[in-house]
Amino acid sequence: MCCVIVDNALYREGRRVEVVAHPHEYAALRAAASEPGDFVWLGLYAPSQSELEEVAEAFGLHPLAVEDAITAHQRPKLERYGESLFLVLKTLWYVDADDQVETGEINLFVGRDFVITVRHGRGVRLDTARHEVEKDPERLSQGPSAAIWAVADTVVDGYLDVLNELQIDVDEVETSVFSTARTSDSARIYTLKRELAEARRAIQPLREPIRKFASGAISEVDPDIRPFFRDVLDHLNQAADAAEQLEALLSSAFDAHLAQISVQQNDDMRKISAGAALVVVPTFVAGVYGMNVQLWPNNGTWAAFGVALGLMALSVTALWWFFRKSGWL
Repeated sequence: MCCVIVDNALYREGRRVEVVAHPHEYAALRAAASEPGDFVWLGLYAPSQSELEEVAEAFGLHPLAVEDAITAHQRPKLERYGESLFLVLKTLWYVDADDQVETGEINLFVGRDFVITVRHGRGVRLDTARHEVEKDPERLSQGPSAAIWAVADTVVDGYLDVLNELQIDVDEVETSVFSTARTSDSARIYTLKRELAEARRAIQPLREPIRKFASGAISEVDPDIRPFFRDVLDHLNQAADAAEQLEALLSSAFDAHLAQISVQQNDDMRKISAGAALVVVPTFVAGVYGMNVQLWPNNGTWAAFGVALGLMALSVTALWWFFRKSGWL
């Protein structure tokens, strides 16, 4: 059961402090945060219900928030339960081989003296965020809000990376749609639009929680760290704008693809019609001259046969020149 614990640490004045306690002695870990400004950062990965309930008992987590963290698949949101906060973020990563955006989830329980991260899915690794913020003790000394910022900043940077990958794929689709070759891009356009929708479901709802952190609407956020949340909000808005722009480009590409198909079909019909005319007219001449009537001069002679061949050759040549000049061939 201990494998769900990715990392746990006590921070005092922005520096990691060793705590002599078994990894599952959560109450002892929290009790070690005894000085002003101390806080515990506990990282869990896909914990079971019993594991998370054990953590909840030690840190006084609200049962509704615990239920959401166990179930996962929540919409990004920020909720308050008494003196603690519950924040949900969606993580994104891109599988280029399948043009597919995969999603995970991070749940944060935040109190005066603790931050608990519960991660589901392969997604973003939070050890990188933790190590980066540990390099800046001054920022980490600002308490749990510094940990929230580190996680949010890492997640939002992941959104921008995914959208950059999607931009490459959208550029490829545009090149294919407007090429002279016959292509079948509708399936890929639909796939990319679906993956963009997945990205937007992660990005759009998160804007309001981050705005609250940046504007000072959340009292637990240290005033000195609000500018960093404004930077996260700026990146999040960039991601939202990029997703909307890519959505518009894909819609335009799909319309252009349908127009290209229509043009190609019309071109095919012209070629088919021209080909049919090249066959029908000489067939008509041959049919008329082949009738067993005596109205034609020299009917049944080599002269009449030559006239018929000449008319057929002349008609085919004239039609071919006309269709070629009109662009039908």
